[in-house]
Amino acid sequence: MAKQNARKWYRHGSWWMKLWFNRKYKDVLFRHLFREKRDLLSLYNALNGSTYENPDDLEVVTMEDVIFMKMKNDLSFIIGSQLNLYEHQSTWNPNMPLRGLLYFAQQFEGLVDVRGENIYGKGRIELPTPEYIVFYNGSGMDTDSQMLYLSDTYSAGHGKGCLECSCKVININRGHNRTLMERCHRLWEYAELSAEVEENIRQGMKREEAVHTAIDSCIERGILRDILLAEKGMVQHMLLTEYNEKRHLKHTFEEGRKEGLEEGHQRGLEEGLEKGRQRGFNQGREELLQELIHKKLIKGKTISEIAEDLEIEVSVIEQMVSKQ
Repeated sequence: MAKQNARKWYRHGSWWMKLWFNRKYKDVLFRHLFREKRDLLSLYNALNGSTYENPDDLEVVTMEDVIFMKMKNDLSFIIGSQLNLYEHQSTWNPNMPLRGLLYFAQQFEGLVDVRGENIYGKGRIELPTPEYIVFYNGSGMDTDSQMLYLSDTYSAGHGKGCLECSCKVININRGHNRTLMERCHRLWEYAELSAEVEENIRQGMKREEAVHTAIDSCIERGILRDILLAEKGMVQHMLLTEYNEKRHLKHTFEEGRKEGLEEGHQRGLEEGLEKGRQRGFNQGREELLQELIHKKLIKGKTISEIAEDLEIEVSVIEQMVSKQ
């Protein structure tokens, strides 16, 4: 069976980028809405006050699944001499600068490697300027934007040490960054759809009903109408998947995915299941899942692929892997 992941080299002018592609990767809605270069260029112009008009000036170099980081990024592209990483977050994560550092480090490593340049040589190696933006529509952020710094995590404190990576977090909740929303209509539409879903949940609707009602409301209001009419089912699935991931900490394995455990039983893990029964159902279930995940990792499967195979939240798989 052919591997689902393949390493590819991507060329932009004189630069080469080393990328890992996961063919099973499931899009999130934010990335899906900005998959077209014209929409991504509009977002870039809105953020930077630039006036680029030709979508071909923008070269997409998104890494669909970064294996060693166990993370996905949403949108990455080069325009001019700038390497941009745009991500979307609905839950707060203080480790965004660290994720950005690891991402850019891998990109730069690939660039230097494929050029055959000597980092110990006398000549200065030319690099694209990195820029890291996170669009945030979760709770707990009252300002329009916030800067996060890698050095904030250092024991010596902010501004110390020889290494820094900054991340600008932009609040896209309803009522924030209105000028930016006016400049990029697609971003405003996404923010409105998200706000509609959250409002419906606050009013007591279940997630499925909240998402369905929000989509119908946005269609009536002309918000994302072109996307929602053509891909309503896909958008609904994306939103439900994202909301399910947000509540993974409230899940127990019993409330989670029994199918993955049944699949493991069918694939020759009877011995592991028997051990689990002897030690107690809950403990045995966790051991069984650990063994199944371990075998899939040995076969070269990524975190996202394992989560898809077992129909378990990505965050739960990551938690189990960290225990191995």
